[in-house]
This record gives sequence, C-alpha cells and structure tokens, in this order.
Amino acid sequence: MREIKTPWGSISPSVNLFPLYYLIFIYGFIYILPFGESFIGLSWFDWLRSEDGINRGEGPLEWIQFFQYAIACLFSFLIFIKAKKKKSINSLIWIVLSSCTFLIAAEEISWGERIFGFTINSIAELSIQGETNLHNLPFFHNYLLDPALQIICIFLGWIGWRRWPHITSLPGRKFSLFFLLVALYFFYYEISWFSTIEHIRNDQEIFELLLSSGLFMHCWENFRNSYFKFK
Repeated sequence: MREIKTPWGSISPSVNLFPLYYLIFIYGFIYILPFGESFIGLSWFDWLRSEDGINRGEGPLEWIQFFQYAIACLFSFLIFIKAKKKKSINSLIWIVLSSCTFLIAAEEISWGERIFGFTINSIAELSIQGETNLHNLPFFHNYLLDPALQIICIFLGWIGWRRWPHITSLPGRKFSLFFLLVALYFFYYEISWFSTIEHIRNDQEIFELLLSSGLFMHCWENFRNSYFKFK
C-alpha cells in the first residue's frame, strides 16, 4: 500500500484506508453541511442515508450499493467463465459470490419495484418497508439479518484471508476494513438496545456502503488481473 507521510513520521498501512477516509468525509463534512433543509427539505446527511422506500425519497447510497453489487455480480461471473478449472474451490466461490451479489442487488431495488413499479402484494404487505423484498420480512429483518451480516463481514474481513490466504476468490487483507468496520457498527448498534441510554441512531446505510464497496473492489481487482495483463 502507498506510504503516508505525516509531520510525525511515515505510515505504511497494509490495508486500504478508503473506509476511514469515507467515514471522516461523511461525519466530518456531510454531517455538518448546511442548507440541506432549504434545498431538499432535509439535511444532506439524512438524505444520503435515507431508505424510506419506493417514491418516498430513497437516498443515493442505496442506489450506489445496487450498482456496485450488480457490477460485482458481472465481474465475478466473468472471472468464473475465464477460470480453467471450473470445479476448483476458487471457481466455486466465484459463482457463489456472483449469485449472492445478484440476489443482494435485486433486493436493493426490491426486485425491480423501484424501477418498474411492479409489486407482489402478498410479500409487500408483510414487508416492514412495504416493498417486494425478502430481507425486510419481519422475522428475517428482526432476528436474522443483522447477526448474519456481522458473521459474513467477520468472515470476509478476518477469517477468510487469515485461514485461507491462497484462495484468491476471498477478499484479501487489504480490503479487511471494508468489512470489519461494518461488523463493528452493527454489533454496537445491536448491543445498544440493552444500554441504559437511548438506542443509537440508525446509520446502517452509511456503513452498508462499505460492504458493497469492498466486494466491488475485490471483484474488480480480480477481474482486471484475469482479463488484462499489466507489466
């Protein structure tokens, strides 16, 4: 990774520091950016993290996540196609990753409801968000979603590259902050339900962007290495 020079000396991180820069930008600049109420009716910060659902002002972070997951799906599928050993563990993980990112991208736009307006009423009526998606069904959303997300992020950000460093289809160490910071926030968010003070604010969309960005960058790097040769 690139060396960082500071007045106190040089720092040579082994991880991508984009997640830290991103959070500093969001909470150090966007959070206090004025005149949001005047231009769009709510603060810029609240607009960014909005997830209110179809035609109710969903923010740009959800759309960015959709495009990142969709492109990561394409990249991972093309990597699988390019692989010579289709039955190797690397190839199998790439096709699983492609399938998972496709499902997540579809869920982000409620399987096209946010674009085409098509609704499956039997699902939308049960959904917490009132849309055609599965991750907002009450049981899954209230009991399974956040713990599953934490386990996945810990696996991608720590266990995977430490236990199986030779498996290139798993994100490497340099992308670990994209996943570990998400796991840390969701753990803190869940544990605050048991606190003696007020439950912390829901900034999940802010942190979920790191997960989609980490997977996108991991897939892009491997796609580039598979299809383009740089000297």
